[in-house]
Amino acid sequence: MASLVPQMNRSRFVGLALLAFGLVFLSFVVRGTTRLLAPYELAVALSAPILFAAAGLLAALVVLAALDVTGIRRLE
Repeated sequence: MASLVPQMNRSRFVGLALLAFGLVFLSFVVRGTTRLLAPYELAVALSAPILFAAAGLLAALVVLAALDVTGIRRLE
């Protein structure tokens, strides 16, 4: 029976990790540049969704890495 969940290869994993760190960097850039033009609360409101997306992606990658280390679900 074929797996319904597609396998992830290591280069895709690294690409997603770089994307997550890029999103963290982007959230700080958005917060810093927005503070130049708008109040602090607005800057936080604009950068928070980007930071939460990065945190969610990093959490998913940690789970995938743990599954790979334990042998439950291997990365190709």
